[in-house]
Amino acid sequence: MAVAAIAEEGKGAPASATAARRWRWRLPARLDPWLLSAAFLALYCALSLSRYRRLDTMSWDLGIFEQAVRGYAHLRAPVADLKGPGFNVLGDHFSPITALIAPFYRFFPTPVTLLVAQALLFALSVVPVARTAAQLLDRGRGLAVGAAYGLSWGVQRAVDFDFHEIAFAVPLVAFSLAAVLRRRWRTALAWAVPLVLVKEDMGAAVVMIGAVVWLRAGHATVRGPKGGGRVRAWALGLAVFGAVASAWEVGWLIPAFHGPGYDALNHINGDGALSGHVPPVTALRTLLWILLPAGALLALRSPLLLVVLPTLGWRFASHYPENWGTAWHYNAVLMPVVFLAAVDRAAAIGAAAPGRRRTPQWLRSCARALPAVMLGAALALSTQLPLADLTHRAAYQVDGPTRAAKKALTRIPDGATVEANVGPLSRLVRRTTVYWVGQTGGLAPDYLAFENRSHWLQDPVGYAVQLHPGTRYSTVADAGGYVVLRRE
Repeated sequence: MAVAAIAEEGKGAPASATAARRWRWRLPARLDPWLLSAAFLALYCALSLSRYRRLDTMSWDLGIFEQAVRGYAHLRAPVADLKGPGFNVLGDHFSPITALIAPFYRFFPTPVTLLVAQALLFALSVVPVARTAAQLLDRGRGLAVGAAYGLSWGVQRAVDFDFHEIAFAVPLVAFSLAAVLRRRWRTALAWAVPLVLVKEDMGAAVVMIGAVVWLRAGHATVRGPKGGGRVRAWALGLAVFGAVASAWEVGWLIPAFHGPGYDALNHINGDGALSGHVPPVTALRTLLWILLPAGALLALRSPLLLVVLPTLGWRFASHYPENWGTAWHYNAVLMPVVFLAAVDRAAAIGAAAPGRRRTPQWLRSCARALPAVMLGAALALSTQLPLADLTHRAAYQVDGPTRAAKKALTRIPDGATVEANVGPLSRLVRRTTVYWVGQTGGLAPDYLAFENRSHWLQDPVGYAVQLHPGTRYSTVADAGGYVVLRRE
């Protein structure tokens, strides 16, 4: 019957139109966000895993988080010896949410588990963005916004940066703000609560989400029954909860796990004391990068942008230059905010009825064209972003020196203690106890392993003596730009 109906509907219509209707019948609109998410999951995994195969680890964070998750997986404290022997990472940043990866790591004890988990979390955040855009605009524009968000430079940079706990915050923020736009107030509040388990500074974002719900629910009270004083009371309670949670984490929980010597000012985001020395040009460039790809002029009119203020505030107050710019993972949590803010205003302009302050036609045209412009900008920028690497054959190849380096690291036996720099970490953490260079706490480890592709280490044995006077080490492997030394 359904096929007959489609055939009847297609009589007298062009074949292409009939095919399009048949395609829409076969693929319900509700599947669009999930299919888009699956596509980005494949892309994010390909990017992360190709870098892992090529030993292109970017920082020590992947090793630190793997050590912490490894502790959770074996029902122990999340100790990261890379931060110092026996150091509990909850004394650096309060991120217990990473324990959710532990059951999977127990069965698949490899850094790949963390990389896939991060890719899954980022890809999951595409769902609320695309779904909400489709509901407030239309199906085609929803797909365009979702694709533009998935390709956004902030998300790509975060995927490229190995692993970081902020991956959990991105879908939580996306689902929460998407619920705000759909006027599902309690759902929005519920998605915001777990943010305080991601990182100690996310309580400020929770405060702002509470403020946004308070504002929007107040307007909804005038327009219909979905608002109300009870919702605004819960929003106010969420804001208080976020502020208290952050204060408790910074003022008591982190110092308790850290132990003696904790300095709250110097441990805000782990990036040192606040100084406010960010160059104005750098700050302006970062702001433009955040706003322009997501329709800056429209997004600026949405109260959702309140949520970006805490993150930008601590970043621009930090003395750490990497916090100010557009590299690494720092901008990922801002991407769902600015994209949903743009959707919010585009939908409001499209739904505005003629009245005393009639919306100009040019503004309506801009709102209708915004999703296509966002997707075009994302595609253009992606030619210079990490996902572009997947278009090159080298991304899928492991060259001879890299294979030699991996073989050199196999000279280190399971269960050994190792002192290493960035390069070897991702290959050693799951089967050895790894310490950062110069942070062994006086312990002379069984092995030293260094990435030496730039030839910064001219005399490995002499350097070992500098690190551990009175202890002798000999070179057991030197290949592919990696050096391995063993204690005699």
